Amino acid sequence: MSNQKQLFGTNGVRGVIGETMTPELVLKIGAALGTLRKGRIAVGRDTRTSGEALVHAVKAGLLMVGCDVVDLGVLPTPALQYIVRRHFDGGAVITASHNPPEYNGVKIIDADGTEMSDEDTIAVENLYFSGTFAGSSWDGVGSEVVAHHMVEEYIQGIVDLFPPGIGTGMTVVVDPGSGPAALTTPLILSRMGCRVHTINAQMDGTFPGRLPEPTPEGLAGLSEMVKSLGADYGVAHDGDADRAVFVDDKGQYVEENHEFALITDYVCKQRKGIVVTPVSTSRIIEDVAGANGCSTEYTPVGSIYVARRMLGLIEDGVSVAFGGEGNGGLIYPDHQFCRDGGMTAATMVAVLASRQGEKLSTVLGGLPAYHFIKEKQMTPEPAAIVRAVDAAFPDDRKDRTDGIKIVRDDAWALVRASGTEPMVRIMVESRDKTVAETLYRSIRQVIGTG
Repeated sequence: MSNQKQLFGTNGVRGVIGETMTPELVLKIGAALGTLRKGRIAVGRDTRTSGEALVHAVKAGLLMVGCDVVDLGVLPTPALQYIVRRHFDGGAVITASHNPPEYNGVKIIDADGTEMSDEDTIAVENLYFSGTFAGSSWDGVGSEVVAHHMVEEYIQGIVDLFPPGIGTGMTVVVDPGSGPAALTTPLILSRMGCRVHTINAQMDGTFPGRLPEPTPEGLAGLSEMVKSLGADYGVAHDGDADRAVFVDDKGQYVEENHEFALITDYVCKQRKGIVVTPVSTSRIIEDVAGANGCSTEYTPVGSIYVARRMLGLIEDGVSVAFGGEGNGGLIYPDHQFCRDGGMTAATMVAVLASRQGEKLSTVLGGLPAYHFIKEKQMTPEPAAIVRAVDAAFPDDRKDRTDGIKIVRDDAWALVRASGTEPMVRIMVESRDKTVAETLYRSIRQVIGTG
């Protein structure tokens, strides 16, 4: 039996359909999950073309080991997590999040609504590889019910966290990217009082308008629509809507760490405690949290590590204000302990309402200025690149929480293996652009592409 994850990455199992991602794989994952978590299991999926086939496979695996299955249909991952936390013993969602259309995957959700811990994920993998699934006789197999209507509970749950009509007078453009947020985010914002327009709001697993990853280039249509309508902001989601990114009133893409900082500032003015975030996040979060009397704690990269650290601190009696990643995936402890793009879209309404008519572009201009470089490089051996960078900077302070982080007073750099694709991610930051670029070039020279 292994004590390391082999199938699951940072956010579930993912692969290319017909190559590494097959119905047989997903069926066995369902059987393994059902063996570990007997009970009522909720399942759902995003809009990918392969989703229907794979959701039937995971249901078959769960049913054959005696679990009862509740099919929630097409919905955002955080909506399924919200529903699981309130009603079920676990969940599985068929999604590849931001990956290209040819990918799909499985995320497994624990009863508390968080992605399953590494320890329990390894237990699922060991069951998968051993094939020692729970057996069920003909009269012991599970049953299935369909409950697509339950997504309404998630929509209204977010709306109820804010004062009625808080968005009155605001115009927002929503780009769900042909994903499941087409069913949720426009309704959430409309119920908050906003006038809502949409782009790419047809659910379509071929993603005709843009790819599932919401990049500045892919959001050109959203930016143009925001400008032409004079909207207050535009919001876009990734493929399963656990993240949200924004364009401001001028149609400019809001860098995700700035989004995180702006919402951290809003949250920490009302709720004191620790802000939990991965080692990949900008120092701007430390600045903003500190200015509001809050502190910052770092984790490995991955929302599950942030969420479980938040839960652990709370169990120890420590106040937690907020959490999230610098990629638009933010976690609200008074809502649920997972990244939630719909909640983030709604919170931006509250941020602007609290600024009494200030434009989003103006509010962002008041944040501390950092120069942040993000890059990625495909490689079959990411661990070797991480080791090479570690060895090339012997005199620097190092943080090995996740990959290798070079920590200097005036800059930091992180090189780590991706948890979802065969690549390394490179991040460099400094207040001084020249300092950041010099450190970045040094790392690129080590990697061999400088």
